[in-house]
Amino acid sequence: MTAAEIARLAGVGRAAVSNWRRRHADFPRPVGGTETSPSFALAQVTDWLRAQGKLAEVPLRERVWQYVTAHPGGSVAALVKAGSALLLVRDRPREWLEAAAVSDERMATLLAPALDRVLALRFGPAHPLGATAPLPSASVPFLRAAAELAAELGTRGAFEFLLGRHLEANPRQYTLTPDGLALLMAALARPHSGAGTGSTGAAGAAPFTVLDPACGTGTLLRAVPGATTRYAQDSSPELASLAALRLALQSDAPVRAAAADSLRADAFARPAAEPVDAVLCHPPFNERNWGHEELAYDPRWEYGLPARAESELAWVQHALAHLREGGTAVLLMPPAAAARRSGRRIRADLLRRGALRAVVALPAGAAPPYGIPLHLWVLRRPAPQAAPPAGLLLVDTAALADGPGPGPGRAGWAAVHSAVEEAWTAYERGGPAPDVPDVPGVRRVVPVVDLLDDDVDLTPARHLPPPAAGGGLAELTAVRDRLDSTLTRAARLTPPAPPADAKDRPAAVPARLPLTTVGELARAGALLLYTGTGSGAGRAPVLTEYDVSAGTGPSGTLAAAAEQPLLTAPGDVVVPLTGGAGVARVVDAATAGAALGRGLQLLRPDPAALDPWFLAGFLRATANNRRASSHASTTTRLDVRRLELPRLPRTEQEVYGARFRALAEFEDALRLAARLGEQLVQGLYDGLSDGTVRPD
Repeated sequence: MTAAEIARLAGVGRAAVSNWRRRHADFPRPVGGTETSPSFALAQVTDWLRAQGKLAEVPLRERVWQYVTAHPGGSVAALVKAGSALLLVRDRPREWLEAAAVSDERMATLLAPALDRVLALRFGPAHPLGATAPLPSASVPFLRAAAELAAELGTRGAFEFLLGRHLEANPRQYTLTPDGLALLMAALARPHSGAGTGSTGAAGAAPFTVLDPACGTGTLLRAVPGATTRYAQDSSPELASLAALRLALQSDAPVRAAAADSLRADAFARPAAEPVDAVLCHPPFNERNWGHEELAYDPRWEYGLPARAESELAWVQHALAHLREGGTAVLLMPPAAAARRSGRRIRADLLRRGALRAVVALPAGAAPPYGIPLHLWVLRRPAPQAAPPAGLLLVDTAALADGPGPGPGRAGWAAVHSAVEEAWTAYERGGPAPDVPDVPGVRRVVPVVDLLDDDVDLTPARHLPPPAAGGGLAELTAVRDRLDSTLTRAARLTPPAPPADAKDRPAAVPARLPLTTVGELARAGALLLYTGTGSGAGRAPVLTEYDVSAGTGPSGTLAAAAEQPLLTAPGDVVVPLTGGAGVARVVDAATAGAALGRGLQLLRPDPAALDPWFLAGFLRATANNRRASSHASTTTRLDVRRLELPRLPRTEQEVYGARFRALAEFEDALRLAARLGEQLVQGLYDGLSDGTVRPD
């Protein structure tokens, strides 16, 4: 375990662990890791903490997680073992209790065949988890602890907690689909009664089968309510196994999972497998080695052989090949797939035959890669006798989301979800001639014949009527009035100029005040340090790095986790850990109660010892941040504990704090004026261009 994990066990900051190592000669020696990031033995650390009176008992969640990180086969192997045991607890509780009632050695012998039986029952004989190897008795305490955690959180909650911890600890290893986007894709895939598409009715009213051929950790399949069978395939055996266990612990519906490249080794190919009602997919983007040569004559390419650079169109046709007639596929696509010339013939055939029904442009940050505004493609497998729809639904949601950052984690994502689902529902209920009212700048049904030009460019923004300039003349007038009042306020808040004769005076010698560091203040109890995760239980908004830097309100949403999130309180000081810019924000009443996001450090000063505005002001000093920052090849990371501030009495701190607070108010006014000015200028440009504003 690392120093950070020791701190989590003891409920202290990481600085406290470093202090223990320096002050106590009997602190456990490192057993691995590096000189700068050592690792320690769990048993030795817990014994030392108990002996020092710093730990009554290791929390159950931490104990199970430490078993996962210490597993000799790696964290994923441990998660698979834990998930298999939890599935036995869920599906055959009596068999688990009988096995758990004996010694560890005897239990290890009983568990292997019991796990094989429950896995084959839920996943079929050819599942990616394989046969369970004989369990060493040393693994049994881990599985007992996992079952104990299930008694606290439920079997599903226990596995979600452990999987969430693993994903959080290894963010660069996985490309995850955010939960909010998964819910939107699942909503688009659900059949609607009266849609005229041959659907079987509302979800749950009839058998509803769904496939994800690039399932990852199973997020998309988990978002589909009422599915009677879920099919999952991934080229990674580890991901296929984790997805299968995650889905099996969610419901009693059968799960069929396979570990193989879906394009080269389709585990659910027809006619051996039955067609499904829906396909959801977040495929890998921009893959040139997807099998262009060896799959040249594959029967899945009904709409044309995709070019080597068009791997996404191969996934589109793979999804269509697995649908029943009238079934729906929803794929997350890069925006280039809607416009690249190499794919125009396939796009044209998808339109002519009525397979492609909608293209939705999402806000930038909806899913990784977060800097690109991705698209959703909604497709239907056309019935031979059905007339293709006369128009394609195009939706652009860029204007509906609030600010940058991951889309499903922003306050505006609810508006995005609602607008897309409303447009799609109205479109599919219209049958072959959908009549969906246009919303300027947001949605329009474009006649297919208008799209079949030389480019077949399906980018929504290029076919939507522009919105009214700046929201209309009345809104432009309101923006100008608000800008006037903001500029007046900024002028009033402008800091006073130095005295007129200051330029003729000799340069002042900086006062040499006694200094201390944030780390020393934390050790003395003058403040507490916390690091944000942006995850937890509940519905609190999340204060993100962007919010702190831009001076805006909390705009994120919590990533689901069993733990309680850390909530901000008035007087807290929040500092971003990356970026290199000196930023520190004092939490006010409007921001209090928000959860602390990932990449943020929270300093909670003792009001009797520290003025929060004094603290935040000195933390922003450029020289201070340079001294406390380390530099990697692509980023700068701040060590908050090394930041310095002067040792001053509380009354003198308040004098500095009042001046720093006035500067912050002036800065907020300038930010607001800049935003309003940009809005007014762009609105006038648009209005003069489209004729809604006259030049005279």
